[in-house]
Formats: sequence, structure tokens, C-alpha cells
Amino acid sequence: MLDLDGHVVYSESAYADIGPHVFPIEKYRLAYARLRVEDGLDEPLIPAPATDEELLLVHTRGYLDDLASGHHTTRTMMSELPMSPEIIAFFRLSSGGTILAARTAVRAGWAVNVGGGFHHAFAEKAEGFCYLNDLAVAARVVQADGSVGRVAVVDLDVHQGNGTAGIFADDPTVYTFSLHQEDNYPIKERSDRDVSLESWNPGRSGSPMVTDSLYLGTLEPALNEALDEFRPDLVLYQAGADPYERDQLGGFRLTFDGLRRRDELVFDACRKRGIPYAVTLGGGYAVDVDDTVAIHVETVRAAARAVGA
Repeated sequence: MLDLDGHVVYSESAYADIGPHVFPIEKYRLAYARLRVEDGLDEPLIPAPATDEELLLVHTRGYLDDLASGHHTTRTMMSELPMSPEIIAFFRLSSGGTILAARTAVRAGWAVNVGGGFHHAFAEKAEGFCYLNDLAVAARVVQADGSVGRVAVVDLDVHQGNGTAGIFADDPTVYTFSLHQEDNYPIKERSDRDVSLESWNPGRSGSPMVTDSLYLGTLEPALNEALDEFRPDLVLYQAGADPYERDQLGGFRLTFDGLRRRDELVFDACRKRGIPYAVTLGGGYAVDVDDTVAIHVETVRAAARAVGA
């Protein structure tokens, strides 16, 4: 059985009622339940909500005041989620979870936050399904406490992490790597390394379907080159489930096996270089929520298996 205790971050409180929505917020509870029943996860690491001091390492005071007010403003209006104290508490706890995962990875080699990955939020505004950018906050916190100097954010969600790229655009201590669908949301920011693929269009000449082989063959050399070039002290891995072939918001055609091999490729690349890694689960909007949950669970398992590889 895999050794997950002491490496998996989760809180039952990380939930908010958002009503009928394409974002299946219940997926975190479902993924944790499977890990507990099938993999013997007995003692998850329980995070505390991110503090104002931690959030202010990334987000502006005015924007945090808007969130605390509980009302939509010009800085929050680009969110595609409702606004409520419960939802903002969810995002604060998600940010605390990614902070705890990053600190645990630095100490113990790896960790997974069963949640997080809200990479569209900018320093001063919400976007998409994201009010707070937990990846950026976690990177800043472990830098501020002296745990690490150089952080790489490896973002393999089907959507570019535009908020993360924008936040770190002029920071040589944080490297942003993104392999994403070009012809999809959002409006792109410039990452340190953008690898763009387009969804298959049968009416467009030279438009290949993004299958497992094309995706993995593109990712492996680009990621290895980026890690060798930047040499991070920590990798924050955004392991979105939305490159999946039956995802409602993506145009890639990766299978369960392809996504598992994607995760293994990232973890093996980190392990071979002695780089600790903290994982967020990111997007996932499959027609059947159980498919998204299965992908997330396999990401956690792959993270644990890589340690003994």
C-alpha cells in the first residue's frame, strides 16, 4: 500500500455551495473519500486558512478588502463563481492547503493538496473560477520564510495559468511553465515557457488531434529543458484533469493512461534532479464527475509511487 500519510493535505471544510455549476466543487471530497477507502489514507495534513499577511505577498490590499466585503466590484466581477463569505473562506483554505503542501514538500520531498490550482486569479482581480491564486501565494510564502529561493510552477492544466504568469512576469526567481490549449480560454499572458497546442479541427489543414503520444512527446523535452535551465529548489505542479478526452471545457484527447503517464513524467523529472514537488489538482470538468475524480486520485498515487521508483 502506498504511504500517503504525512504527504496529503485535505480539509473537510474546503467546500462551498455554488449551486448547479460546471465546476464540480464536490470532486475534492470524492477524491479524498477514495484515497481513504482504497489507499488507507488515515491522517491527512489539515491546513489552516491563509492569513492576510500571506495573501498580501501576492494580492493587493484593495482586492482583499473587496473579497472581505462579500460584494462584487470591478475587481471581482470577472469571476464566474458566485460571491459569498463561504466561497471566500473556501479560497482562503485552499490557499492554506497549497502553502502547507509546499512546506511539506520542502521538508519531506513531496506533497499533494487535494484541492488548489486556482491559477487564473491575478494580484488585483478575480478571473474564471478563481478568486485567490494559491500557487502564487504558496511560492511567495516558502520564499519569504527562507525555505527555498527558486520556484518553478509547472502548469499542465488545459487552460494557461494566466494569473500566475502575470503575477511573476518580472520575477527571475519564479519560473512559469505552461503546456496548454492555445485556442481556448483565457486571453494568454506570457509565461517563461509557453508550449501551445491547438484542438483538432477537421476543417483546418495540418491540425492534428492532441492525443497521448503528441502531448507526451511535446511535454517531455520541453519540461526537461526548462528544469535543467532554471534549476528550481521546488516545483509546484498544477495537475489539471481537463486535458482528458471527455472534459467539457477542453479540446485535448488524453486518456486515463495518458494522464497517468503525464504525471509520472513530471514526477520522474523532479526525482532525477532531486527537486521536491508539491501538487495541486487544478481543473477538471468531465461529463462524468467520477472520471475527474479518478484522474485526481491517480495523480496522488503517481506522486507517491515516484518516491520509490
